[in-house]
Amino acid sequence: MTAMADDGLRLVKRALLSVHDKNGVIDLAKALAALGVELISSGGTAKALSDADLAVREVAQVTRFPEMLDGRVKTLHPAIHGGLLARRDRPDHLSAIAAHGIAPIDLLVSNLYPFAATVARGADFDECIENIDIGGPALIRAAAKNHGDVAVVTDPADYDALIASLREHNGATTLTLRRSLAAKAFARTGAYDAAVASWFAKQQGETFPETLTVAATRRQLLRYGENPHQEAAFYVDGNPAGLGAARQLQGKELSYNNLNDTDAAYALVAEFDRPAVVIVKHANPCGVAVAADLRVAWDRALACDPVSAYGGIVAVNRPIDVALAQALDKHFAEVVIAPAIAADAMPILERKKQWRLLIAPVPSPTAPDMTLRSLAGGYLLQTRDTGRVAAADLKTVTKRAPTPAEIANLLFAFTVVKHVKSNAIVYAKDGATVGIGPGQPNRVDSAKIGAERAGDNATGSVVASDAFFPFADGLEAAIAAGATAAIQPGGSTRDDEVIAAADQAGISMVFTGMRHFRH
Repeated sequence: MTAMADDGLRLVKRALLSVHDKNGVIDLAKALAALGVELISSGGTAKALSDADLAVREVAQVTRFPEMLDGRVKTLHPAIHGGLLARRDRPDHLSAIAAHGIAPIDLLVSNLYPFAATVARGADFDECIENIDIGGPALIRAAAKNHGDVAVVTDPADYDALIASLREHNGATTLTLRRSLAAKAFARTGAYDAAVASWFAKQQGETFPETLTVAATRRQLLRYGENPHQEAAFYVDGNPAGLGAARQLQGKELSYNNLNDTDAAYALVAEFDRPAVVIVKHANPCGVAVAADLRVAWDRALACDPVSAYGGIVAVNRPIDVALAQALDKHFAEVVIAPAIAADAMPILERKKQWRLLIAPVPSPTAPDMTLRSLAGGYLLQTRDTGRVAAADLKTVTKRAPTPAEIANLLFAFTVVKHVKSNAIVYAKDGATVGIGPGQPNRVDSAKIGAERAGDNATGSVVASDAFFPFADGLEAAIAAGATAAIQPGGSTRDDEVIAAADQAGISMVFTGMRHFRH
């Protein structure tokens, strides 16, 4: 088949190769040369091609102008951009470039300086600036704009598809392929600019820049969203820890709800320094415990609400050992996530072939991340809730001060309540939740639900509230259930009434001065 002007096929006679990531570029260049394509290149790419015994014209030969300013100026020239931007269906375009001795360029293979990687390794300001690519994005955008005639490849993963198309169509590319590559190219340059803009804003001390730029890469198209009639996809932003860095070892494809719930579970388990187990169902924890080892923590977390735990998400902050694997083998979980799995524990977990088994570095609970939520016509952006309280931050407001054991449990419960949907109440005892009341329109109902879940285990427990008790009734429900100490932010106009109820019951209560709403 030959390339005709009206069939969408375009012959590739000349190609410009200018890449920072040289993986696969030699094999690509050899395949292009075998198809009779003239190769143009510059800098390190030209040297690599020449060292591979490939015939290549230096960009400086095409532009008749030397590289200058330490390579900052090499491809920014009409001889290059005219060759990329000239429309083949416009005689005036073709006449214009011919008049200036410019030949069309039919293929651009380019990728960009590693700006994000440079920032990630902690490079100084000047080095980061030098890794802002100028010529690359200009080339890519020019070729992508003129995709009706020019193919642009920005990802080595697409080299094979390009060569396959050229071989199938006698050295030509299809319009479908060029449009697909152009869309990817614009996404690449857009993400690149977003990364630069975000970094520059941080250098200026701007937490919330005037223009919000977000860059993320699609990892997975999901079968559907929260419900089957919704569409969804999973995007990652390069964070080296947490769900975006997870590797799935086995099990079915992760769903939208799996991902959402697993993120909630891993964020909570990351809060603890001691071995910890978190069980989450529908984004709310239904069992949390810390202990000397994971197996003990698992038993105590499961005991909090074994009914809700069935089919939930299990997250741990230590490598899964044989003892925990044996306990999990008797349970049904949708997802299990851990930082690692011991070699002798893996055969046990492999028996649960339907389980989605993930390993990922535990995220930092204090990393200065942001959370983004869409609204109709806009977005809400905020810093992540990394707030934590220590024993020294607690203000005792009752006649009885909490005991050391109560303080330890109060801090544990307040850590958990931060990850429960508001209005949130958590009952805890001996480093484990015994009852959780999540997401009710009023706090007293949350207190009663948590108490009902705890049953007799509420006796001798402590209770945590994510926000202040607006009335004494919520605290009174916890006291009636058997709680002996309470932790809450304080700050209600009726604090005196709530404190009086605590004193009347003889329980201790501390204020944190920090609220943990989670909507």
